[in-house]
Amino acid sequence: METIKLILVIIQFIMSIALVGVVLFQSGRTNGLGSIGGVAESFLSKGKATTLDGKLAKATAIGGGVYMVLTLVISLL
Repeated sequence: METIKLILVIIQFIMSIALVGVVLFQSGRTNGLGSIGGVAESFLSKGKATTLDGKLAKATAIGGGVYMVLTLVISLL
């Protein structure tokens, strides 16, 4: 049982380093005066999921979910 817990802690450590890296690679979300033109923003955000920022945001969400599940499993062991 301790071996499984050790392996999960190592995976959790690697996951935390990966999450920090993914978050640091994302661009900032400061809109400034660009938020005035909401129509243009909604038009340009249609293809946002295929951009690098969209993929990084998706990776952050998935990685965060995996990290939370790992934390719960480790705490139950």
